[in-house]
Amino acid sequence: MSIRQMFPGSIVKPGFNPLATQTTTTTYYPYLYTWGNNIRGQLGLNNTTYYSSPNQVGSLTDWLSISAGYATTSAIKTDGTLWAWGYNANGQLGLGNTTSYSSPKQVGSLTTWSKVSNGYQFILAIRSDGTLWSWGFNAQGQLGLGNTTAYSSPKQIGSGTTWANVAGSQNCSYAIKTDGTLWAWGYNAFGNLGLGNTTYYSSPKQVGALTTWSNMASGSSANHILVTQTNGTLWAWGFNAYGQLGINNVTYKSSPTQVGALTTWSSAACASSATCAIKTDGTLWAWGANSYGQLGLNNTTYYSSPKQVGGLTNWLKVAGGSYFFSAVQTSGTIWSWGRNNNGQLGQGNTSSSSSPKQIGSGTTWINVATSRASTIALLY
Repeated sequence: MSIRQMFPGSIVKPGFNPLATQTTTTTYYPYLYTWGNNIRGQLGLNNTTYYSSPNQVGSLTDWLSISAGYATTSAIKTDGTLWAWGYNANGQLGLGNTTSYSSPKQVGSLTTWSKVSNGYQFILAIRSDGTLWSWGFNAQGQLGLGNTTAYSSPKQIGSGTTWANVAGSQNCSYAIKTDGTLWAWGYNAFGNLGLGNTTYYSSPKQVGALTTWSNMASGSSANHILVTQTNGTLWAWGFNAYGQLGINNVTYKSSPTQVGALTTWSSAACASSATCAIKTDGTLWAWGANSYGQLGLNNTTYYSSPKQVGGLTNWLKVAGGSYFFSAVQTSGTIWSWGRNNNGQLGQGNTSSSSSPKQIGSGTTWINVATSRASTIALLY
């Protein structure tokens, strides 16, 4: 859960205990920074130059939430407007065309967008009225519209007004309703949808009958998903050739499978074939593929069950790209590790790292999102 999700309408300064009862909140207006691969202008810097250190996107300080997918970036501002930029061959920017843009462009004129998530060349978003919308690439039915037609502008999924959270993946989609039920649709070759089969679906299907699902973790380069329940348990399913499900084997799962028996998981993030997760005590854990050191364990050994990353207890938010992770600590510092061929680690170079490295010396970072080889973050 992000800071803004815990305290809608405000950003709480890093350095506090996010699990303690808060008596006051302070509203901050964050800047937007990006770095890494920029072949399609996804950094929003009005060019296609790659950058290996953070660069500010424009001069505005009213960015609220962020998401990144395959060469495409999206963000919501504090006024509820939605913006997108980068690659647009399948209309994934939602602008009614297939023109790519290297600077932020507003998606329509509405001021009621509340959540956004990028999949692989498609975007999902929720409005403040609880309606769910999608657009972009749709060959596997990942837009949830009952067909496989691509759309270059937002289309409502059904007529429901009870959608609470959404997550885009490689070519499938997930969403949680206000009643705690979990729904999935799209690509399903590896059991990605958690429905106990490998059938593709072009409209939302409920995953089991539970009403206790809370936080989802997937990504535009991932074919697996991790979801927490309100009791603190962590569940995984989908592709598992590298142990990315964390269940101590490499067997694919087509239905939710619990990761261990702990009830202290808070959130997770999926990279291409690896996973990182944060516990309620602020510790960070990782498992799966590790060829570039993306697990942050100072080696390149693959693991099929959770391994603690260092000994720190102040991890707050983690995000996964193709073969790297970025994370924010409660101190407001930002860290990265793994593959760095496009400068996606933000370290001012292209050297990979098998352990977390701090990006600069700033202590006011509040959120981070990653695509396959680029990073977007908020700084106040």
